[in-house]
Amino acid sequence: MTDLAYVIEDDEDLSMIFGEALIAANYRVETITDGLKARQRLQEEIPHLVLLDLHLPGLSGAELLAQIRADARLAKTIVVIATADARLGDALHEVADFVLVKPISFTQLRDLTTRLHNQ
Repeated sequence: MTDLAYVIEDDEDLSMIFGEALIAANYRVETITDGLKARQRLQEEIPHLVLLDLHLPGLSGAELLAQIRADARLAKTIVVIATADARLGDALHEVADFVLVKPISFTQLRDLTTRLHNQ
């Protein structure tokens, strides 16, 4: 069984590209476009990896990141921030495992997540 990854991204085109990159890295992918729904899904299941946009409807990615880090069940979940806001991403690089600044290429994301999947 492959590991689960959540792509939490409200841009449909980006979520599709990110999802395909994670599938190519051998993840089982669930795409979530809303912060509140993401919070609910994180309470129901423990993903191996979360690819997290910071600007989401309902609940911000920064708030989700804080909740992930505060939840002992999610202690081993890898969080990769994907943001166009370099300043905010830089402010969160101590809390997230990785911060990628958009635009992010399919190959860049696939290669990073392949390494993470194989750890």
